[in-house]
Amino acid sequence: MAASRIVIENCAIATVDANDTEYASGHVVVADNLIESVGAGRAPAGLENVVRRVDGTGHLLTPGLVNTHHHFYQWITRGLATDHNLFDWLVALYPTWARIDEPMARAAAQGSLATMARGGVTTAMDHHYVYPRGAGDLSGAIIGAASETGVRFTLARGSMDRGRSDGGLPPDFAVESLEGALAATEATVDKYHDASFGAMTQIAVAPCSPFSVSTELMRQGAELARRKGVRLHTHGSETVEEEQFCKELFGMGPTDYFESTGWLGSDVWMAHCVHMNDSDIAAFGRTGTGVAHCPSSNARLAAGIARVPDMLKAGVPVGLGVDGTASNESGELHTELRNALLINRLGAHRESALTARQALRLGTHGGAQVLGRADQIGSVETGKLADLVLWKLDTLAHSSIADPVIALVLGAAAPVTLSLVNGRTVVEDNHLTMVDEDAVARSTRAEARRLARIAAAG
Repeated sequence: MAASRIVIENCAIATVDANDTEYASGHVVVADNLIESVGAGRAPAGLENVVRRVDGTGHLLTPGLVNTHHHFYQWITRGLATDHNLFDWLVALYPTWARIDEPMARAAAQGSLATMARGGVTTAMDHHYVYPRGAGDLSGAIIGAASETGVRFTLARGSMDRGRSDGGLPPDFAVESLEGALAATEATVDKYHDASFGAMTQIAVAPCSPFSVSTELMRQGAELARRKGVRLHTHGSETVEEEQFCKELFGMGPTDYFESTGWLGSDVWMAHCVHMNDSDIAAFGRTGTGVAHCPSSNARLAAGIARVPDMLKAGVPVGLGVDGTASNESGELHTELRNALLINRLGAHRESALTARQALRLGTHGGAQVLGRADQIGSVETGKLADLVLWKLDTLAHSSIADPVIALVLGAAAPVTLSLVNGRTVVEDNHLTMVDEDAVARSTRAEARRLARIAAAG
């Protein structure tokens, strides 16, 4: 059967390929779920089976944004503990989070995914680590929500086995046993992970963090991931308090601890990595360990400024993350392009920290690297998957910015005229095509209220 083609032309294009190729006015041809051609000027004449032509005048086409760290369940606890640092914030919210159930997880995932997709995310991930006893099939609910939204998705199946009685932060009834966490994680990989090219659902092994997970869960989790051929994810070096915690409990800093448990490598990525010294960054660069940079959440929780320019110089793969919406209430990744640039310019490198094009690379190709899918997504190149976003830049908000990449990164949030995932339309004229946004809003509001009532009742 002949391929169905979509033709997008007359738009500026930032390919984010290895040479940062850009076209002031160019075209992209999509054949089924793959990019067939990209280049300057109009699309080739005589194309067969063209089912749609899009005039991209006044638009910028980029790869779809790739989110590398999130906690979907937090959508229904937004706006709480707004003046806390990380540890105090966790202590304040864990008792509420520990009461989530399957309907809550599904609604929260729908809200998180809908917001990201409408803002240009074509590949999402969720680090879900709260599995209260009797809560239902939380992983299935989250994966189902991603499938309904139409985005490419990685579930980082998290876990916690260090409760408060063992010196951890979460309440004891919110953690799993070592054996239970490993068994449930392996079952999730077996049921849902798709290793094929173009996979829509993948699974990673993701114990939560050093202060909520035993050393044995870290070690055996790494062994499980490598036996199954999936990636590894966790939180790392987020705060000064975490470094102190690791030194007191393990006699070493976070990076040395991760290395001792098998958690450095090209199949690993960690969220935050704010407090890393030169030796830590060199270790990540040497081993190819990736980083999910979450600038808004780091600022919201007063965690600090990650040394992203130094990481990039050392060859560390770096992508962007929304993080949970209890620490980044907007829940949108495209705002992280701007915040990554601005916040890093407050650091030691000042105005030379990051450029707008580097910020766009973090949010696209960098994220694809971190998720181990740079051969499939993250740039606009022939043969790659058709995960593309057409940003509208001809409105008042961007009318006097000549450079479209500068307009996208530093200007106001740009509307999404078209977003394709695997060649399928998931956003059209700034609205989702596969999800009823109003219904999602009602559902998330109702589940947030129900959770608040349950938490208040103790």
